[in-house]
Amino acid sequence: MPNSGVVVSNTSPLLNLALIDRLDLLRTQFSAVTVPRRVWDELTEGEDGLDALRELRDDDFLTIVEVERSDLFVEVSHELDLGETAAICYAVEHGADLVLLDERDGRRVARRHDLEVTGVIGILLRGAKIDSVDLEQELDALREAGFWISDDLYSRALSEVNK
Repeated sequence: MPNSGVVVSNTSPLLNLALIDRLDLLRTQFSAVTVPRRVWDELTEGEDGLDALRELRDDDFLTIVEVERSDLFVEVSHELDLGETAAICYAVEHGADLVLLDERDGRRVARRHDLEVTGVIGILLRGAKIDSVDLEQELDALREAGFWISDDLYSRALSEVNK
């Protein structure tokens, strides 16, 4: 059953799930995902995965929101790009239960603001535990799509699913 809490996403997890045709995992794990306008703009700059992402938006699964340039926004924007900044600020300001981020610096800043974080690998790992996802196949697909995964993280993810 999907988690009904507030989930906010940055660009990378959505784009990479779209690239490997696994956006379906979002629907099985969450009741909805909130996306700041800046993140949506980044997602729609390219063509890859765009139809599937638009379908999620049109089905009201992805909600696109505006994020104001608050003091927190200005502070965080000195460390991160505008998409990550918007996602983290929206999550802090609206008490999000989870933020979807892949970049190390973004995850560090999110944790500094007491946010729960996962990324594309975490979503695949959850999928492997509850949805019979072939994790090795999906990690290989991510790598083929250009997502960098260290050999250590690759091995740790596979061992985690076998626990």
